[in-house]
Amino acid sequence: MPELFTTLIWLSVTVVTFWAMDRMVQRVGRPPLLHPVLLSTPVIIAALMASRTSYETYSSATGMITFLLGPTVVSMAVPIWANRRTIRRLALPISLALLAGALTAIITSVGIVWLFGAPQEILASIAPRATTTPVGMAISQTLGGIPALTAVIVIFAGVFGAMLATPVLNLIRVHDWRARGFAVGVSAHGAGAARAFEVSPTAGAYAGVGMALNAVLTATLLSILSLLL
Repeated sequence: MPELFTTLIWLSVTVVTFWAMDRMVQRVGRPPLLHPVLLSTPVIIAALMASRTSYETYSSATGMITFLLGPTVVSMAVPIWANRRTIRRLALPISLALLAGALTAIITSVGIVWLFGAPQEILASIAPRATTTPVGMAISQTLGGIPALTAVIVIFAGVFGAMLATPVLNLIRVHDWRARGFAVGVSAHGAGAARAFEVSPTAGAYAGVGMALNAVLTATLLSILSLLL
């Protein structure tokens, strides 16, 4: 019974906090630099510190939310299927952009922390940072990384990617919704795809394509690299 009570409390705190932050962001017009996940994080941290609740307890209590990430990712297949003919015609540019995006994400993230002398387990933890959380954690564990650290890195990479995508793409004058959506999906996975769906169904569909394909390609590239090393 105490475990059930704890689960209900922290599930409620998490959902209500996110709902409140999302409503606040919605009222100010959903500016790109405000994201409900980012705003909710310090509130949850403050609640955990005030109640002296460990991360392990919180993670166990909110496991249902983590579980729902899987079906959420799968549901993105619907808009992908609806745009399948257009996506098939763009197979070559999509493949080239996907390869460039995956390699850039791996090389830059691993390269930067390597220059600062990070140990191998940190390198393995940050390598899959452009994939979705479940995929990233699985890859991290296979490579000898720290799955919990990977989850944090992946989430913040997605949130910041979703926040910065619109200003950056506007700055470099990328206006095609297909290109914008695919770029956000490859670089900012689920959070980016969610943001893309908010602004355009077409961008959301291509973000889903980018996110799914990048997860597969990143897992493949890192597995090959692991075998070679």
